Amino acid sequence: VQLQASGGGLVQVGGCLRLSCASSGRAITSYTVSWFRQAPGKEREFVAGVRFNARVTHYADSVNGRFTISRDDAKNTLYLQMNSLKPEDTAVYYCAARVGNPALSYLKTTEAYDYWGQGTLVTVSS
Repeated sequence: VQLQASGGGLVQVGGCLRLSCASSGRAITSYTVSWFRQAPGKEREFVAGVRFNARVTHYADSVNGRFTISRDDAKNTLYLQMNSLKPEDTAVYYCAARVGNPALSYLKTTEAYDYWGQGTLVTVSS
């Protein structure tokens, strides 16, 4: 599968953005897919994930209640709706995919994923 992330940009504190991750190749329904982010000088961290059956989602504590992950199976696209953005949300955001249904602790690690998009930059200005 190939992943193409888009939708990043510059937004003010409190604003919102929607990121997209278009998937080509095998249907996205075959994969557990997640969003990660990497701020300057920091390690890449888990943001949100949705399991291949699309009935279970997971969020990092830092974004829970503000971000929503969703998947459009017809469009083979993953989304991340980001609301109430904060300066600390500034980062390059990556989508990632893997086959299977890993344990939650593993799902939140970069090592769990075989496929990565190229990243899209989100900058939140105060």
